[in-house]
Amino acid sequence: MGGEISRDPQAVDGRVERFIPFLDYDVEIRRVICTTNAIESLNARFKRSIRARGHFPDEQAALKCMYLTVRSLDPTGKGRIRWSARWKPVLNAFAITFADRWPSEGTQQ
Repeated sequence: MGGEISRDPQAVDGRVERFIPFLDYDVEIRRVICTTNAIESLNARFKRSIRARGHFPDEQAALKCMYLTVRSLDPTGKGRIRWSARWKPVLNAFAITFADRWPSEGTQQ
């Protein structure tokens, strides 16, 4: 089925050393890092819907297809409310962790 687990302690140590810095971040930031699976899932849905339709007469039709694909993921529209509620603590964690690289309120555009 999957790959075998390495019994070599040096190989395990190398992986652990690369993984440990990940744990230094707040839980909220780790969740953002792990959401790449959701992004890959969305890209797969886009590819599937585009492949099913073949070609589009114009750019507007292609954009409509993408829009309808996104809407089908959350047909009730309540996901946006949950999404924004989840991002508030994440943005706060980013502002604290990366204060030297995070724009202050006076410099935001």
